[in-house]
Amino acid sequence: MPHLRGKITCKSSKIKARQELERRILHGMSCEWEAALLNLDPAERQFVRRPLFAIKDLKTQWGNWSQANREISLSRYLVLNYSWDSIRDVLLHEMAHQIAQQMPAALAETSHGSTFKRACAILGIDPVASRNYKPLQDRMLRNTSNQRDKIMIRIKKLMALAESQNRHEAEAAMLKAHELIAKYNVDHMEDQQDKEIISVFMGQPALRHPKEAYFLANLLQDFYFVRGIWVSAYVFAKAKMGRVLEISGTIPNVEIASYIHDVIRQYVDSQWPDYNHARKLRHYRKSDFAVGIIEGFRSKLESHVKRNTAAEAEFAMICRTDPGLEQYCKYRYPLTRKINKAVSHRNATVLNDGKKIGKRLIIAKGIAEKKKGKIRLIGHK
Repeated sequence: MPHLRGKITCKSSKIKARQELERRILHGMSCEWEAALLNLDPAERQFVRRPLFAIKDLKTQWGNWSQANREISLSRYLVLNYSWDSIRDVLLHEMAHQIAQQMPAALAETSHGSTFKRACAILGIDPVASRNYKPLQDRMLRNTSNQRDKIMIRIKKLMALAESQNRHEAEAAMLKAHELIAKYNVDHMEDQQDKEIISVFMGQPALRHPKEAYFLANLLQDFYFVRGIWVSAYVFAKAKMGRVLEISGTIPNVEIASYIHDVIRQYVDSQWPDYNHARKLRHYRKSDFAVGIIEGFRSKLESHVKRNTAAEAEFAMICRTDPGLEQYCKYRYPLTRKINKAVSHRNATVLNDGKKIGKRLIIAKGIAEKKKGKIRLIGHK
């Protein structure tokens, strides 16, 4: 009997944990809905009434808006197995249906009529019909890049070659991969056919972000053909709305930028303990160290571009605007504003030490390895 009671207690604990998780998800849905509602003009906002929120075992849908129940429900499988940006994306899609049906002008329209499409534009989401709607994660995993594209295949091979134990060979491979990333994008700049652009979260939403997060965001924008915008998003640990970096770009570019983002963050975390052990610094100095690493890595890329005439010509083209990405960002982010971050006091020694270590960073192995949970680094010697 004690063994049976132990099983019952264990099962009860799991049920309570699941209930608490779903309660937090429902609160997150509510907060995201309230934040999105602010995108509407005040005159339109008065027609959109607060709905109920539910998590259900939906079999054929990721989400559903019920006008009769005034309820937005999301699939339990979705909320328990997908990232928050994927969940948020489906929530906003159902919110667009709600807005479309509650606006007076929509009474004579179909469920995917002009009012629905306008609601999608206001919320910055794809107006595709629900039956064809795929969560963000599924769109990311679906390989939309042309396998016959020799340049992208070569980029991935070079990223893999960067794992070489020969440091000079590894660094040459990584820098050559960066050249080809630029060439690939310049060559495809004007080709807008079958060019799917997506937006994904980098890192986790938080109430405050360390200063290195902004340096890393700018690095991604400057070298990897993506756009970064800080957007509002629900912070689970704090049960309130915060912000997160959202990057937009083609799926291959987002995959590369996401990989670089994760590698650099992990590299900082791997180098800080040994560095700090000898110097006994306060923990907040880790930000100076991280900024130094990011700026050191940036300077290595910039130096390579300046040394290589062909690379300089390719990277100079980065200043050109990708018309497809530009149009997408205007649609998704119609109202943006600049955030002026005050520059806090920095420890010059820590910053410079970080730069030296950042110059030795080699991005090793590649984009495909990330999905296996293995990111390889060639550290400094």
